Amino acid sequence: MGKAQERAELHRAIWQIANDLRGSVDGWDFKSYVLGILFYRFISESLTDYINKAERESDPSFDYADLLDLEAEPGRASTVREKGFFILPSQLFVNVLAGARGDQNLNEKLAHIFKAIEGSAVGTESEEDIKGLFADIDVNSNKLGTTVIKRNEKLVQILEAIGGLDLGQFGTQSIDTFGDAYEFLMTMYASGAGKSGGEFFTPQEVAELLAKIAIDGKRKINKVYDPACGSGSLLLKFSKLLGLDHIEEGFFGQEINITTYNLCRINMFLHGVSYEKFSIALGDTLTEPKHWDDRPFDAIVSNPPYSIKWAGDANPLLINDERFNKAGVLAPKSKADLAFVMHSLSWLSQRGTAAIVSFPGVLYRGGAEEKIRDYLIKENFVDTVIQLPPNLFFGTSIATCILVLKKNKKNNDILFINASEKFVHEGNKNKLSPENIEEIFNIYRDRRDVAHIARLVPCAEVLANGANLSVSSYIEPENKEEPVDIEQLNKRIAEIVERQNALRRDIDRIIAELGRL
Repeated sequence: MGKAQERAELHRAIWQIANDLRGSVDGWDFKSYVLGILFYRFISESLTDYINKAERESDPSFDYADLLDLEAEPGRASTVREKGFFILPSQLFVNVLAGARGDQNLNEKLAHIFKAIEGSAVGTESEEDIKGLFADIDVNSNKLGTTVIKRNEKLVQILEAIGGLDLGQFGTQSIDTFGDAYEFLMTMYASGAGKSGGEFFTPQEVAELLAKIAIDGKRKINKVYDPACGSGSLLLKFSKLLGLDHIEEGFFGQEINITTYNLCRINMFLHGVSYEKFSIALGDTLTEPKHWDDRPFDAIVSNPPYSIKWAGDANPLLINDERFNKAGVLAPKSKADLAFVMHSLSWLSQRGTAAIVSFPGVLYRGGAEEKIRDYLIKENFVDTVIQLPPNLFFGTSIATCILVLKKNKKNNDILFINASEKFVHEGNKNKLSPENIEEIFNIYRDRRDVAHIARLVPCAEVLANGANLSVSSYIEPENKEEPVDIEQLNKRIAEIVERQNALRRDIDRIIAELGRL
């Protein structure tokens, strides 16, 4: 079976799971259970595969899942050092699934197992990466059922559904099955979640374009960063484009929502990123940034929340913060967009590239936002502005933009790209096709004028225009209306009028003849 067919079969199976489990639990709430149990299966199989490979060098018939817990316990410390966590054989997904249907205490057993897995990392280097990963799987929630029996019935259904997914033998699949399953589930839940869907998940096609721009032709990146990382889809796109081994120091991000923060760390594991290769922090990036000691970053990508409120000048310490003070003004309290931009710029390396999805208003509004744009342009940090098509993102149909920042520009102009018509329509959303992504990226890379699509504009011209970074201010759209020959049009109108007059004369004549009868 080829990769495309294998992926299609996997997606069909996941879609069927969603249909089978729909109804008793709201889809948006239910994602925590489905994704959490998928993760539970993943780390169980990952650990089993890791131990089996080592033991089968001397005993080809060895299977960790068949061991007694007492026999496995001596290997706990070394396994945690290598994998970041430990699971006893009786606690493995495959063994819990085997006895789930007849287990009247299934909910309590799962709660104990999840607590034990997280507890295995306490006091070790992986503690912060493992802590709270199962926090959103409340096996005693009334959302699963009003009684223990009903909750256990639903848990059995979920376990069997996830266990029934054909994900192949661990580590030998032709596709990244666990990661692919996770992304498909996330896309499916995000598309049905309305506005909240866009808060944690950036469409994969947009993520690819952002990552390609941030990579900027490099074959290796020291480390990548997203200050509003959501579920990590932007960060993980780098491993798909470059390969995990070419992200030398790993993935860094911060997320304010605890549920999404947990999803992001799960996502890292499911895509094969070991605990020592990522650092995802919980908290408000703008007021409590967590990665001071890890900066600067060669590649920064972000799709920050649009026009959210933040402390701004209500916090007197922020105007002296080195991330914001160079512009001489803070982003408005009601619109934090440019605060995220200034934060990203501050943590960008001298050779790095930042690609940030921006709400259109920040590109042209006056006041403090104009002063910040003025600073960015005068310092020659703005490299490119790309107008994206409308209706790409979950939860909004607005046509957003990509703001590309660099500190090492060799020219003193800004490239404006109108990519508003570079899309295909799929379902009720627009989408960037592989051809669209390649075309937009090639225009960005070539950095030259293209009629009605791209224009290099001197920074002085942009400053003279009120530091307006709106693409439509600099690129004239193509007039697609067919040219009209006025002389021919007038002739045609005259012919129509003459025919109408002839018809009226005929009608008048017929009426007169009828009157004489």
